[in-house]
Amino acid sequence: MKISNNWLKDFIKTELKTERIGEFLTDIGLEVEGIEKFESIQGSLEGIVVGKVLTCEKHPNADKLKKTTVDVGNGKILNIVCGAPNVEAGQTVPVAVVGTKIYDKSGSFFEIKEAKIRGEVSQGMICAEDELGLSDDHGGIMVLDEEKFEVGKKFADYFEIANDEVLEIGLTPNRTDAMSHYGVARDLHAYLSTNKQKSEFEKVSSVVLSNEGTNDFSLVVEDAELSPRYIGAVIEDIKVAESPAWLKDRLKAIGLSPINNVVDITNYILHGFGQPLHAFDANKIADKTVKVGTVKEGTKFTTLDGVERTLNGSEIIIKDGKDNPMCIAGVFGGADSGVSNETTTIFLESAYFNPVAVRKAAKFHGLNTDASFRFERGVDPNITRTAITHAIKMIQDIAGGKLAGELLEEYPKKIEDNYVIIRFSKIEQILGTKIHREKVKEILKALDIQVLNEIQNGYEISVPAYRADVTREIDVIEEILRIYGYNKIDAPQKISFTPVKLHAKDQDELENSWARTLQSLGFNEVMNNSLTSVKDETDAVKLLNPLSNDLAFMRKSLLEGLLQNAIYNINRKNQDIKFFEFGKIYHKKEKYEERKQLAILVSGRDVAENWLQPKSATSFYNLKAYIKVLLEKLAIDYKEVALSDDRFSDALAYEADGKTLVRIGKVSAQMLKDFDVDQECFYAEIELEFAQKLRSQNELKFKDIPKFNKIRRDLALLIDKHVNYEDLYQAAKKNKSPYIKNINLFDVYEGKNLPEGKKSYAMSFELLNEEKTLEEKEITAVMDSLIKSFQKDFNAELRG
Repeated sequence: MKISNNWLKDFIKTELKTERIGEFLTDIGLEVEGIEKFESIQGSLEGIVVGKVLTCEKHPNADKLKKTTVDVGNGKILNIVCGAPNVEAGQTVPVAVVGTKIYDKSGSFFEIKEAKIRGEVSQGMICAEDELGLSDDHGGIMVLDEEKFEVGKKFADYFEIANDEVLEIGLTPNRTDAMSHYGVARDLHAYLSTNKQKSEFEKVSSVVLSNEGTNDFSLVVEDAELSPRYIGAVIEDIKVAESPAWLKDRLKAIGLSPINNVVDITNYILHGFGQPLHAFDANKIADKTVKVGTVKEGTKFTTLDGVERTLNGSEIIIKDGKDNPMCIAGVFGGADSGVSNETTTIFLESAYFNPVAVRKAAKFHGLNTDASFRFERGVDPNITRTAITHAIKMIQDIAGGKLAGELLEEYPKKIEDNYVIIRFSKIEQILGTKIHREKVKEILKALDIQVLNEIQNGYEISVPAYRADVTREIDVIEEILRIYGYNKIDAPQKISFTPVKLHAKDQDELENSWARTLQSLGFNEVMNNSLTSVKDETDAVKLLNPLSNDLAFMRKSLLEGLLQNAIYNINRKNQDIKFFEFGKIYHKKEKYEERKQLAILVSGRDVAENWLQPKSATSFYNLKAYIKVLLEKLAIDYKEVALSDDRFSDALAYEADGKTLVRIGKVSAQMLKDFDVDQECFYAEIELEFAQKLRSQNELKFKDIPKFNKIRRDLALLIDKHVNYEDLYQAAKKNKSPYIKNINLFDVYEGKNLPEGKKSYAMSFELLNEEKTLEEKEITAVMDSLIKSFQKDFNAELRG
């Protein structure tokens, strides 16, 4: 945002130089990113003097050039070669002497030097209007009235050249109060007045206006929620013309192009007070009625830029008496209702529109205007009348307008200031230092924050409505610190802290433990945006005001983000993927749901290529092994069940206490195609909150390492194809023997030499008696009971 120093000082009187003002503004959060000089005439006509052409004759060596002598005062006669067709002896002309810089429209310049042109000496240049930046006319040199211009005088003395310094402020989105010269001056004065710096500032107020007769216009606000406050004025007998030089210079200084006096005045009020205004040609308003509301979805409307837009039905629309759209309120005007050179009567609007509705309309139509920038962040509802009265007064003075009748206003429910309680103890806690209570009160007063009541440990205060970002105690404390001065808070020489040991019942401890485990297994952690687009909007949480269509929903799964990470790496020749992410997912069912998960994605080779180990593609079982390593830290019982999930082609789940704890699967071909991934990917997700709950129910205890060795026995079982390893595992776990310590599947075979419909599982069992060495008969008894169980429950046969 650009702030003119000259314009700023219309509101605040201070002797500070621009550089110092920039330092103070940066200190209070309005960071000044640069300061530029502005000149209404570039170069300020420096080096241009009034001269008199004494002689003019044809150049001896060029048909289109003339050789002149020019008197530039103080008895100094210059020889100048000129190519203008209209140069003649006796003319009074502007002359650029040697050393003068002549600027073009882009800001580039060349310097006048003494030179020989076709053999003749030239000691300056007789100038045309465009060369001086006075107009675009290059038809010939500028011939001056010899009665008004004195030879030898500086040409700049005959012009009012505006010189200014413009501050470029990197305004943060929350500072709606500082989106104008008045707002910046108000904030600067708050700082200066409380830090022993001299300044004068006076609050603006409405102008007392004189009106003539009445107007027969009517105002209808159809929905006060969309337009809490709306003021309109009818101004007659306007003469639309070019703005005066001072007004054009103000706008040019901040990078705006002057258009005409009416539009320039609305822009002046916008950047002066922060209140957007809009002027309609009153003669184009049907039935002399202005309505503020909405229109049907699909209505066509052509905006000022000539683009026909299709309205979605949620925009705030300014309409005429026949419900024809005239303007997308707070965003952009219409092509057919704007002010033109033929306009003689205008309807001028000043309003406070619903910020959310304005932002949604601006984003939907891809429009970003100075007005929408302010409306969607929340303008000051209490400056609406002040701004329009100042604009009317300017239109009366500059465009000769007359206010017809009284102002039309709809303001059914006053927008109240924010009520907040602040505590001195909280101020000291946040700031780390103590500020005298009277100083706190002084700062609050300077910030236009009213102390309603003094309570035992603080104040009850009223924050003005224009500070839309100050609604909580912490916000007020930040304001106090901002004006008090960040630089006054001493930084400690040392920082002391006590490390917090995470308890086993703390979920962060579980997350840290799992993260360290996965990192030790070669995984990399990733973090993805919670905002995304979704293919299936069923039960998806949609944002009310998305930044873009690609960021319109809260993610339903962590898989999509990990696949994007995968393809990013694969495209860069990193095809061996081992990623994990801790993140939240969101659903909308009967109510909004939010769950935190650990997601794991593997693809490519499980182990990097090396000379000791052959290439080995990762698999479902590799991922399953990683999950089991993590679950061992929970010390819980779970069972394996089949899982049906559109994201996977093959999948299973682990359940505990009747709820799903883990989902593991091979990512479906369709999903891989959607993300342009052409290699197999395997994905797992663990419900973190549920895992922590199960973990906290099982207190981990340490015990001595057994003194006796484990005994291993293997079984090769021929079973039906529909029988899963999990079924066998659970059957073995139910065995009454206390000696079974570990069960493992180490081989699966399906193929020739086996009966049709059969498969072979090779399982190992580790047996241990912690009191003594197991005897063979005890081992045989356990293995026999396992075999009988498998034969009875699964019709299993022993192989070999």
